Amino acid sequence: MTKIVVIIPAFNEEGSISHVIKDIPNTVDEIIVVSNNSTDDTEKNAQKAGATVLVEHQKGYGYACLKGMEYVASFDHNERPDIIVFLDGDYSDYPEELTKIVQPIIEDDIDLVIGARIKELRESGSMTGPQIFGNWLATRLMKLFFGSTFTDLGPFRAIKYNKLLGLKMEDKTYGWTVEMQLKALKQNLSYKEVPVKYRNRIGVSKVSGTVKGAIFAGVKILTWIFKYSFK
Repeated sequence: MTKIVVIIPAFNEEGSISHVIKDIPNTVDEIIVVSNNSTDDTEKNAQKAGATVLVEHQKGYGYACLKGMEYVASFDHNERPDIIVFLDGDYSDYPEELTKIVQPIIEDDIDLVIGARIKELRESGSMTGPQIFGNWLATRLMKLFFGSTFTDLGPFRAIKYNKLLGLKMEDKTYGWTVEMQLKALKQNLSYKEVPVKYRNRIGVSKVSGTVKGAIFAGVKILTWIFKYSFK
């Protein structure tokens, strides 16, 4: 039986986190919500919805993901998962689509699966102009430098746990997603994109919703790409 653990980084997502948890298929063995220094009821609502709740006081998407990984690493060896799924806590993704995101790993032995937020399945306004351009630029550069077929840096993704450990992830903030994809390319991991639906999030984005966040995310993404392109 394939063991699946979900890690959800969350910062002030009290209005959405219980919806996310509720819609995750019951084939998942454990749901871990990492509260990234939330000041609202995110932690209480996540716990009430049945998730394991961790707290990471260092602000940053990557910090929260690494905290979740640290917790999973503490499991007894025979209790560790086969697959880790990363999912945002804002309800912009459709958690019930987790089944089709893990399917290529379970059935076809793929190492990494990215939920691609294709235009046809995106709700109007769910991705900002800077997000769309940033995804286009980053994936074009990955195609140019590495011959990759990625079209998105979507946060809804699944990866074999042992392969995730082998990537030695280190980014603490907005570069987490692109770092994972670049390292997967460098290590010749097998990968696939699965089209997923995407809707307007509950609440305001902490990244694309601010000029500062959008600029910082863009810089981090480009830094990782050029760092690996000239290694």
